[in-house]
Amino acid sequence: MVRINPLPDELQYRAFTTYESRELGIPAKRLRAKDLSDGGRLIHLPTGREIELLERARVLAAATPGAWVSHETAALLTGLGLPPWMGGGDAIHLSKPHTLPRVRRAGVTGHRVRVHPGEVMDFEGIPVAVRPRTWLDLAKDLSLPYVIAMGDQLIRRPRPSFESRSEPYAYPSGLRLLIRQHPNLQGVEKARLALDEMRVGADSYPETFLRLAMRDAGLPEPELQLQLDLLDPISPRADLGYRRFRIAVQYDGAHHLTREQQSRDNRRDEAFLRAGWSYFKVNADDLAEGFAGVISRIKKAKLRSP
Repeated sequence: MVRINPLPDELQYRAFTTYESRELGIPAKRLRAKDLSDGGRLIHLPTGREIELLERARVLAAATPGAWVSHETAALLTGLGLPPWMGGGDAIHLSKPHTLPRVRRAGVTGHRVRVHPGEVMDFEGIPVAVRPRTWLDLAKDLSLPYVIAMGDQLIRRPRPSFESRSEPYAYPSGLRLLIRQHPNLQGVEKARLALDEMRVGADSYPETFLRLAMRDAGLPEPELQLQLDLLDPISPRADLGYRRFRIAVQYDGAHHLTREQQSRDNRRDEAFLRAGWSYFKVNADDLAEGFAGVISRIKKAKLRSP
């Protein structure tokens, strides 16, 4: 029986490229052993092991000099999120500068684009399009409400106590510059329209969809992150509403199911109700019906308001 020499520790349990094996002095014949399988040109995989998205993106980018992870894959890796009908395929999206040939290999959707300095970042050791550029790249494939909602996530103010950052991913002025730098990119006009509709203060996609549905139903533009007592910095906040009409609306997503979050939610709910506000809680069922029911109730509360 032929003895298989063990791989270096850093390669034993992950996909790797031929370039990496050469740097570590691994003989070519070792790459043909049964504990490794062919992952495509210049790529080797541990036999029988399923490769996760992050690892597939890393090894495919490493095997493709000059390329970076972009479009749908970049949105998934960086937490921007995608509509339910996108991102379900196995293909990794890789972009190259328009001066180089498009990436052509199994498991990859290739793009050739114009890129400016600062539009690609290092993300856990992988070259990945920055979030604003990903937003712009996806604009052509997303509906306008989704382009607005993704843009809202770029410009929202983070909460340092829950996130490892204190600045937004982008500012409207920076997105305007990005749009001006790519006047011929498909979807750029949709991105320009979306930018005019984006607002700081939506913490999730459904909150943006709720705001847009309220606007489309003829309601006034709501205030976001509506603070109950403007003189109290720790006063409870609702996602959106109308101070003039004393109406507050809260979208409860999946994270509101935890016991700790429910306790905070109950204190917030009671504070608005004690203050005499009309208070509406919204969830995924309301989202599924386009918020028609809650909008009808908001309109009735508005008419009753003094």
